[in-house]
Amino acid sequence: MILDTLLNPQLWSSTLTLGIPIALGALCGTFSERSGIINISIEGTMLMSAFFAVFFADVFQNPWMGVLGGLVAGIILSMIFAYGSINLAADQVVLGMAVNILSLGLTTYLLNSIYGFSGTPIDVPSLPVLEIPLIKDIPFLGPIISDKNALFYTAILLFLAAHYFLFKTNLGLRIRAVGENPEAVATAGLNVFKLRYLGVFTGSIFASLGGAFLSIGVLNSFDVNMTNGKGYIALAAMIFGRWTPLGSFGAAMLFGFATALSMHIQNVGISKNIIQMLPYILTILALVGIGVKSVPPAAEGEPYTPEEE
Repeated sequence: MILDTLLNPQLWSSTLTLGIPIALGALCGTFSERSGIINISIEGTMLMSAFFAVFFADVFQNPWMGVLGGLVAGIILSMIFAYGSINLAADQVVLGMAVNILSLGLTTYLLNSIYGFSGTPIDVPSLPVLEIPLIKDIPFLGPIISDKNALFYTAILLFLAAHYFLFKTNLGLRIRAVGENPEAVATAGLNVFKLRYLGVFTGSIFASLGGAFLSIGVLNSFDVNMTNGKGYIALAAMIFGRWTPLGSFGAAMLFGFATALSMHIQNVGISKNIIQMLPYILTILALVGIGVKSVPPAAEGEPYTPEEE
């Protein structure tokens, strides 16, 4: 039975679908922390984006307007976090948790105020599904990677582009440098604040896409706290992936597999509650087994003030 489950293409298709939002959140954390900012607010950014993606898609009856609305909402929230972390030198972990709590409360209020307790409409436009003819006909592999929405394939390209940008371009090198030694970056005549803002801003785009993907790309609706800890799992994936885009993607797929597997083995005689704990257990094991061996950017979480320039 286990072998049949592992050979089921639907399991691996679900792994990719469930792993993409986590991977995009992990990519957000990668860019933020590479620039020296601990970003605990990924959960809140994804949640805010998920709500406004549904809201704008419903208002304009266009899923791409929903993606745009979700992007704008997530970026605005992240810029508030960035201002507090960079300009005000606030405690980044505390501020990130405050952003998450704000996002949860605000989206719950807006959901009940706009749509009532019946929830979002069932006819909210969803992202279009793309069929790739040649790939679709490949045995086993075809059903796994074909018939996904447009944002799914866009996200795959974004991971490759992000990895190249961060490790193969001068600007990517500067972002990584400011997370390791901001004083040296300032001595070289570069603006530490701008580079850190760039890291958080770029990361917010990925997290916002993850929230939009979750709401109008997978579930086609919004519910209270629908991210359900995916932003925190994304942080674990980032650490597991050693603060690299492709490593984070691979780790996120592992967590996506754990979630997909927990959905496919609910009738094997094991308590449903225990099965649903599987992704979170894996998160803890990853942090304990791999996280302690991972080395974060040297200046991560350390505020930088203009007086030091």
